[in-house]
Amino acid sequence: SQYSAVDTNPLSVYIMQPIWNKIIKIVPLWIAPNLLTFSGFVMILVNYFLISFYDWDYTASGTSPGLVPTWVWLFSAFTTFCAYALDSIDGKHARRTQSSTPLGELFDHGLDSWATSIFVLSFFSVCSRDNGKTGVSVYTMYIYLSIVLFNFMCSHWEKYNTGVLFLPWVYDISQVVLIAAYLLTGALGVEVWQKPFLFGYYITDALVILLIGFSLFLSFPQTLYNIHRAHLKKTLKNESLYEGLLPLVSPLLLFVLLTVWVVLSPSNILAKQPRLFLWMVGVAFSNVICKVIICQMSSTRPERFHWFLFPLALVVYAAISGLLGWTEEAVLAVLTALVTAAHVHFGVCVGRQLSEHLNIYIFSLKKRVQE
Repeated sequence: SQYSAVDTNPLSVYIMQPIWNKIIKIVPLWIAPNLLTFSGFVMILVNYFLISFYDWDYTASGTSPGLVPTWVWLFSAFTTFCAYALDSIDGKHARRTQSSTPLGELFDHGLDSWATSIFVLSFFSVCSRDNGKTGVSVYTMYIYLSIVLFNFMCSHWEKYNTGVLFLPWVYDISQVVLIAAYLLTGALGVEVWQKPFLFGYYITDALVILLIGFSLFLSFPQTLYNIHRAHLKKTLKNESLYEGLLPLVSPLLLFVLLTVWVVLSPSNILAKQPRLFLWMVGVAFSNVICKVIICQMSSTRPERFHWFLFPLALVVYAAISGLLGWTEEAVLAVLTALVTAAHVHFGVCVGRQLSEHLNIYIFSLKKRVQE
């Protein structure tokens, strides 16, 4: 199916696109678009692990400001901008080098589905977790992450039903806000987040309220409206309601299982290991969404239950029934490692299959020689 995307965000159209059009001219024509996509993702990862090193449990900014060196925040602003730029120019570069392929589309959206959670998890280090005076509670972090992932899921669910990807306005806005937040933290220190700035509210409160507002009152209604419009125009991919809603079953069940674990965990697992738990949420979600993206691209029907729901259900049951006892954290660590390994393995396999099927290299524009 031909890739089609619509971007109506004024920030993107009038400010960012002209910048990307200038940057794209510097990129040598021999560079493969997927290499741009992947480099951006690697930068996000490096940044995430760097912040994790200084702030494993999200307390650094709240307890002793200065634990995370200033250069780390400035580096975060730099890597976020680079990743944003690379993610915005990879498609333009593909068209420029006449190398647009389904592999590139899947590579781009698949990595985006993972990067989305990593952006959010890196940002939590700026606000730090609740210490009684300032910061955000780990539950707020979990809800915040879930809403961001829900938004991401909606645009791909919408594309699954309409065949068109409406780029959510939230994306460009969130990237610019992230970069500004890191620059602000680098310039003024984390203290800037710990003083009320309006009517006793903190900047972090404002950001949470903005995000929830944007999602519930802009993104989600827009998705439903676009699907409704396609229904009226008779351009829907799936005529039956069941088929149309099928991709939502696994992500929603995933969310329900994870939330049950968060709420009923005897050892309060989210408070004990927020970084591990939230990372696992992001990876599991990315894998579920990648399957939806593949179904939507290949016009195949998504499976009703993603395989990961079964082991997760077992672990959640064992945890909340007290069977795991003191091993709950260790089991979470093993589960997180397994899910991450499975996701990477899945990505590598799909990439190789597509590159063989389409007879192209993933990271090079050279043509493969027919065997």
